[in-house]
Amino acid sequence: MNTKNDRASWLKSGNANCSVPPSPAAHPVRLILLGPPGVGKGTQAELLCRHSGACHLSTGDVFRAAKSLPASEQSAAMKTALQSMARGELVSDETVLEMVRERKKCLACPAGFLLDGFPRTVNQAEALEVLLKEGNLPLTAVVNYEMAIDKIVARLAGRRTCSKCKAVFHTVNLPPKKEGICDHCGAPLIQREDDRPESIRVRMKAYQKSTKPLIDFYQKRGVLLTVSAEGTPEEGCKNTLAALEKFSAKRAK
Repeated sequence: MNTKNDRASWLKSGNANCSVPPSPAAHPVRLILLGPPGVGKGTQAELLCRHSGACHLSTGDVFRAAKSLPASEQSAAMKTALQSMARGELVSDETVLEMVRERKKCLACPAGFLLDGFPRTVNQAEALEVLLKEGNLPLTAVVNYEMAIDKIVARLAGRRTCSKCKAVFHTVNLPPKKEGICDHCGAPLIQREDDRPESIRVRMKAYQKSTKPLIDFYQKRGVLLTVSAEGTPEEGCKNTLAALEKFSAKRAK
């Protein structure tokens, strides 16, 4: 029996229902996770979900899932997003917002949520604020993960991806049994172009420039928490939980 929420209603929207509905929480946690590529937001989201029972809502997962859905099951917003991606364009704010609106019942999840990959702009943040207010769903906090650029470069530059099955390894943290060969299917491992040091630094500059207004937006609302992403994933989760506990105690006074 599957005991893990498959997030079907988030990934597919429409009338889809998760195979394992989340259990209601007395005090549901509603978090937004921010941080540049390489800080481990996805890993932290999984660890935090295990601790809180909240659902990990990743817009990146929605985009990936949309590619595998038959056209008849793709919403108009999904089709527009996929068309933009096929042209190598950024998906517009309007399209991303429509995809989130299609899934607004997931924002009202009785166990809470961890939003990863959304919002990315102030426009998106303002629209999300309206959606949450309409549903009387107060945001718990916005966790901004930080790490020195040199450490992010070292982490991502060591990543290797299987050329066939897309499994991910790391030259230091998760090396394959045989150098350069995938453990799962035996295909060659490659370094993605955007994992090369020069590409990573360009991505970091672009992220910092685009995200600063968003960080300022949430800082003004008094919900921003900055957490170090250094150390092991477990240490990062421990730091996050400690920051949330301190933040909650402060707001309760």
